[in-house]
Amino acid sequence: MVIASIDIQNGKVVQLKQGAELVLQRDNHLELAEEFDRYGEVAVIDLDAAMGKGSNLEMIKPILRKAECRVGGGVKTTVQAQELISLGARKIIVGSCAFRDPAKKGAGIAGGEFAVNIPFLETMSKKIGRHRLIVAVDARAGEIVVDGWKTPTGLDLIEAAKLVEPFAGELLFTCVEREGTMTGIDLAPARKLREAVSCQITAAGGVSTLAEVEEIAALGCDVQLGMALYTGKINLADAFTVSLNWKKGEIQFPAPYSLLPIIVQAPDGQVLMTGFTDKEALAETFKRGNVCFHSRTRNKLWMKGENSGNVLKLIRLRTDCDKDAILAIAAPEGSVCHTGAWSCFINNRDYTLQFLQNIIQDRFRNPAPGSYTATLDDELVREKIMEEAKELCEAKTSEEIIWEAADLLYFTTVLMTKAGVSIQEILDELDRRHKK
Repeated sequence: MVIASIDIQNGKVVQLKQGAELVLQRDNHLELAEEFDRYGEVAVIDLDAAMGKGSNLEMIKPILRKAECRVGGGVKTTVQAQELISLGARKIIVGSCAFRDPAKKGAGIAGGEFAVNIPFLETMSKKIGRHRLIVAVDARAGEIVVDGWKTPTGLDLIEAAKLVEPFAGELLFTCVEREGTMTGIDLAPARKLREAVSCQITAAGGVSTLAEVEEIAALGCDVQLGMALYTGKINLADAFTVSLNWKKGEIQFPAPYSLLPIIVQAPDGQVLMTGFTDKEALAETFKRGNVCFHSRTRNKLWMKGENSGNVLKLIRLRTDCDKDAILAIAAPEGSVCHTGAWSCFINNRDYTLQFLQNIIQDRFRNPAPGSYTATLDDELVREKIMEEAKELCEAKTSEEIIWEAADLLYFTTVLMTKAGVSIQEILDELDRRHKK
């Protein structure tokens, strides 16, 4: 997986050289999040919180619902971690707190201030789940550094990583001496780290070429991109493509092919179809914004819907753990199967709340003669909600409850749609409350 980084300082998206020198800054954090999310998770780092100089949480909150994010920077307590997860963060990155012995804080290296903080990691892992915890093992010359890379700890990278692994689902290794320099990552410590632990590893720091992305992927690691991405040295779509396990594709489909399976899923989770892709089809998918395939029967590039118009609008791509299969989340415009069915696996689309809202939106945009929905103004729909809520409360039998609840859901969705509120926003809020 290729992970793009959004580092935030003083309310701006920034890129720093060696964590200190400002190289560039941007204002379009939500646009960046939406774009980066196409290719992998997004790393959102609050640099001010990491340095104890404030917080950019209010800026970060909308990003967490815009993209699948891993969040770090100044996360010191399980309360902070749980709040971020409730707001939509997929994973939490912790750094400095993982390497300080709280009983000896302030003693310095000689006095033993630094040690892998097992109690902290154990508590964090239990509270949010090991699969959600990422520990940043930032290192300079093989030594763990903390406090925004300013403080050496005397802790060996490999030994510290081994102690951390039981509590973390992933390690984020940053080659600090190369970070922001665009001089290339030092692969030697990354290789040693990969050999020492079995958990997932993301490597960062100085990556500046697609060849390096490919080398890191060949080690079995993910790669995090910052400076090279923002300066245009690396294109994220190309980075995604070279990070895939094409050698596996060559084994499954001998030359001249090198194909990987791609599974297409609707935003609500319904599986739509499967097919195969190659590098050309992936490039066209990114270029057109519609999912393209390699047709084995015709031995050529094929975009779903190129004749019917029933295209698959790309939302995001993800890979499996071995990087030899792709999951495409896409919005279908019409039926997907060549038989005319909603998907290649089911004849009819499941009736979901999102489907209901889509129908209501269409009624408002394209009012048809006799459409009841199109006649509902704000006052009338609010009256109907109060009326249906009363009738639901008075319902006695299961049949009555089903009938009245259906009416209430319909009118509530109409009100939400007229106000520009999506079903997903309501589900996000319920999710936030559940994770609190």
